[in-house]
Amino acid sequence: MSFDSITGVTSLPDDFDGLVRLFPLPGLVLFPHAMQPLHVFEPRYVDMLREALATDQLVTMATLTTPQGSVAEDDAVPSKLPLNMLPPIASTVCIGKIISHAELDDDRHNILLVGIRRATVRHEIETGRPFRSARVDLIDDFYLPAATKKRSDLKKRLLEAFGKIIPASEGTQKSLHDLMAGQMGVGPITDIIAYTLPFAPDEKIRLLGMSDVDERAETLIRMIQRGGLDLQSVSVEEGNLDLADALQPRKEFPPPFSAN
Repeated sequence: MSFDSITGVTSLPDDFDGLVRLFPLPGLVLFPHAMQPLHVFEPRYVDMLREALATDQLVTMATLTTPQGSVAEDDAVPSKLPLNMLPPIASTVCIGKIISHAELDDDRHNILLVGIRRATVRHEIETGRPFRSARVDLIDDFYLPAATKKRSDLKKRLLEAFGKIIPASEGTQKSLHDLMAGQMGVGPITDIIAYTLPFAPDEKIRLLGMSDVDERAETLIRMIQRGGLDLQSVSVEEGNLDLADALQPRKEFPPPFSAN
């Protein structure tokens, strides 16, 4: 699925009121413009999925901030526990839209989610449902008008920084060249690289929460240039990693962290 085809189906409904379904997972930070495959089988999240499929197709990915094992997320059913007893999540989240769904045996489901908007959790809400819900405020991308003339140079510097740390190949260089010459802006490119590279979850959450697109890109460039990234933890095919791959579903499906 191309970037253009993704952007054509990822707008929020006109009647969106800020109420979202939360899908908390440890270590996962979704970004707008990035695609995330998920394997859904736990009954409460199957209920959440069915409601989403029947209505607005939206599921909001949240990042658990508690170390695994310290709080039993599996036992944290909102309809049985007060909100202050639920495992904490990062306040910055990403609203995702389901663009593919396959129902399997035993009420298991494979879905493909594309991030569409960054948001901040205002507060969680008791709904009586088995899954968590919250009221959120959208975080709009901000482009400083005075920086417009410098943005093409910022895009070039970001892609060059990314190109220096990924395995060199003819396909990689072509993808970077195409992106440089193409219409994809600094915002989407920044989000996809931030999602793809194996930064710590708290660093990704910080990037996700930045509304200033130029500041977000500059911060990402500095994070890339400091080094120390373990690219072995990133899903690649034949040793190649590029933004074209990042726009496609990961090769392993479901990824190991998607169990719920």
